[in-house]
Amino acid sequence: MTGTVIRNTGSWYVVRTDNGQFFNCKVKGNFRLKGIRSTNPIAVGDIVDITPAVDTAFITSIHDRRNYIIRKASNLSKQSHIIAANIDQAALVVTLKHPETNTTFIDRFLASAEAYRIPVLLVFNKVDLLDKNDMIQLDTLCQLYHSLGYDCLAVSAINSQLSTLHEALRNKTTLFSGNSGVGKSTLLNALVPGIQVKTAQISTSHDTGMHTTTFSEMYDLPDTGGSIIDTPGIKGFGTFDIEPQEVSHYFREIFTLSQSCRFGNCTHTHEPGCAVLVALQQGRIATSRYQSYLSMMQDKDDSKYRAAF
Repeated sequence: MTGTVIRNTGSWYVVRTDNGQFFNCKVKGNFRLKGIRSTNPIAVGDIVDITPAVDTAFITSIHDRRNYIIRKASNLSKQSHIIAANIDQAALVVTLKHPETNTTFIDRFLASAEAYRIPVLLVFNKVDLLDKNDMIQLDTLCQLYHSLGYDCLAVSAINSQLSTLHEALRNKTTLFSGNSGVGKSTLLNALVPGIQVKTAQISTSHDTGMHTTTFSEMYDLPDTGGSIIDTPGIKGFGTFDIEPQEVSHYFREIFTLSQSCRFGNCTHTHEPGCAVLVALQQGRIATSRYQSYLSMMQDKDDSKYRAAF
């Protein structure tokens, strides 16, 4: 039998078969030995073959993935964590306040999605909390990412300002990701009435989010078609399996400008005739983007991209 993984709790998987049946599944014992260096060899969105048994069912194989998005595992630097598979787009939910999402986190996510050719929609949530100066900052960020070809939406789950988001999700399988506390669960409850995903207040002492989603799950959108894959909030986004010489390929503006560099192997850090450094000096590349590029090139310390600029 063939089906789609719609929930992953770490040890159990829920698979919805092509004829609409649901099975609680485990993985065959030798499955993890097939050269898969991942903390979760099976992800929500995977198409799998299952074999029903008396008390449970077993996942016996994974179909070839159309795509997936991946990050470094939290505590195992030599292993990966597959966030989701077979998606049409990723919606990165971010906030300017309560908590603040720093631009390095955003850029690392964008670069990883670029590496796996997954379109990203930037969803700026909690705009109801922003004052006039904050709105100016929001407009500046949206202009920056729009200029790079990324769609940006400003929404408020509390005030039900979600019509543009509804339309952006229509008939697509969308990964929802973001830091803890940015309001993913509240957005999900507004988009899929009745599911009652757990929400929590952010920490008043640290202005950071607390984990409410503990596993990944796919939800069907009732009115617009398509589905959302909800994932646990993440504090940082460690890139995986991207070599330093490849990083510039995944920053759109740097890649375009690099075609004019004097040297083909230019790292855009010190070389003479570097078109990227010239553009940076002239203000044609945002300083925040260049700093994010450097952090991916040089810094293997996960703590760096968790701190705001």
